[in-house]
Amino acid sequence: MIQAASIQQGLHGLVYDNKTESVRTINILERMNVYQEVFLSILYRILPIQQYLEPVYFYIYTLFGLQAVYVIALYVTSWLLSGTWLSGLLAACWYITNRVDTTRVEFTIPLRENWALPFFAVQIAAITYLLRTHLQPVQERLTLMAVFIATFLFSLTWQFNQFMMLIQALALFILDCLDMLPTAKVTWLYIIQISGLLLVCVLQFFNSMILGSLLISFNASVLVARTIQKNLKKGGLLNRLGKLILHVLLVLCLTLLINKFIKKILNLESDEHIFKFLKAKFGFGATRDFDANLYLCEEAFGLLPLNTFSRLSDTLLFYVYVFVLFLMAVAAVIVAFRNLSGSNQVKLMEKMEECTITLKPDAAYSLVHTVLFGCLALSTMRMKYLWTSHMCVFASFGLCSTEVWKLILKCVHLYTSQRAQVLKYSIPIITLLYISYKFWPGIMDELSELREFYDPDTVELMNWIKSNTPNTAVFAGSMQLLAGVKLCTGRTLTNHPHYEDKNLRERTKQIYQIYAKRSPEDVHGILRSFGTDYVILEDSICYERRHSRGCRLRDLLDVANGHIMDGLGENAPDLKPALYPRFCEEIKKNLPSYTTHFTRVFQNKTFHVYKLAKHK
Repeated sequence: MIQAASIQQGLHGLVYDNKTESVRTINILERMNVYQEVFLSILYRILPIQQYLEPVYFYIYTLFGLQAVYVIALYVTSWLLSGTWLSGLLAACWYITNRVDTTRVEFTIPLRENWALPFFAVQIAAITYLLRTHLQPVQERLTLMAVFIATFLFSLTWQFNQFMMLIQALALFILDCLDMLPTAKVTWLYIIQISGLLLVCVLQFFNSMILGSLLISFNASVLVARTIQKNLKKGGLLNRLGKLILHVLLVLCLTLLINKFIKKILNLESDEHIFKFLKAKFGFGATRDFDANLYLCEEAFGLLPLNTFSRLSDTLLFYVYVFVLFLMAVAAVIVAFRNLSGSNQVKLMEKMEECTITLKPDAAYSLVHTVLFGCLALSTMRMKYLWTSHMCVFASFGLCSTEVWKLILKCVHLYTSQRAQVLKYSIPIITLLYISYKFWPGIMDELSELREFYDPDTVELMNWIKSNTPNTAVFAGSMQLLAGVKLCTGRTLTNHPHYEDKNLRERTKQIYQIYAKRSPEDVHGILRSFGTDYVILEDSICYERRHSRGCRLRDLLDVANGHIMDGLGENAPDLKPALYPRFCEEIKKNLPSYTTHFTRVFQNKTFHVYKLAKHK
């Protein structure tokens, strides 16, 4: 965008891009969530800062500034929940000291989630304020507007927005069913989610993955089911439980029907790999699907490692979180039982009095939010950053909450309002002092370190490509490496890591045959069909040892191709020996059958680049 002659020309180049994927013109604004970069490029052109600040630093400082917004949003959410600024300070301190587990921004800056999560935190802060009782109509309208803007920006900046908001919608659905949130506000939140997502859909040129999202189907189903079952919140305990079960089943069936109908009508297959992955991950049958297995074998999509909890415990965060979670969960169960039973017995009401105070609507939402995102994080490590940041808010809120200390002191028959106030302030201050004493010196040492990127083999490869290949050359290779090739050299690619496109997934599987047991003629034919001029082979993939047998890329390709895997171990009975040796190993022997099609033009300890012969 910055290199374009004008903003209009830059936008045209993005909408009709033929320099990213070979033999294909794509609309980048439709396919990828890059509106934030477009906005920044326009801002960079308008502001008089070109002389003082390079584009990359403008980009980095903007993103780091956005992380400050993230921490402020966590601070505000915790303050709103507890009623004291001390809680917000503790949440911010926990977020910073646990940054290994709360953010990836310091080592992978341009991730979509680093753009999106600050807006998600702002949205949660706005929802927390919206769920307060006795709001003035003007306050409520302004807060709903803030929720909508934050939801829209969150959806615009991250392709996985729909799955995160689906979990949020489930939290609202559960609380609404248990009568813990005002139905009118929940309805507004459903509508905001749908409208925010649809607006993003329009901006992304009616992106099919958004139209076929489960979130739109689920929210529409809830609104329809609620109009069908109007007396959902009337009657005794058993009567209401029966209605609730029926309501849940109705919503589930409607969601699946609407989603199936939309996907059938629009012929959508953009997100099928995600559902294949989820099906295999949760044990609903093994799969040989290459895309699903590619996710299953990545550590980031595995279960949350246990050492995460030991790190979170070092700052006392995990201990406090579990303690507060237990108290709040007990209170929630009792309140839910009372709401469903509709009992007016004096004794029960007396028992519930303190629990009602501790579980205001905003606290109830925070509880269910943290439980659902906790389940997501435990099942998929990649998503832990959505949970751990809210863990800081939830734990600090509990530690600084008058209601929580009141409940604890009443349980041990030691309650006085003075004691509750003393504990509310003294325990958080002691915790802050402990964190400062233990972690401040380490943080200062880290800030004083000056580190340098060091990867000479990759740098050598990129410099060679820039110096020795034409600007129009097309490169094939692994997704991650080709992303670097595009950024460093501007060359055209056969494939790249944007996996939310069915054609690109199929293309990637074909390109990866360079690591499978295929003939040189087959591989050459595949690569040339995508206009490839050069192919880059990586020893780290060809001779991979990072993953165990069955999860190495070459194993996934062998199984998908129906071939027996390398090495000792079991193979499925229907797998057969391959007719050809592994391409990436055999090509290095310079046999005539390979040199006819491929000529080595570059080599170092890590990479081997071959130029393809252009046979007529």
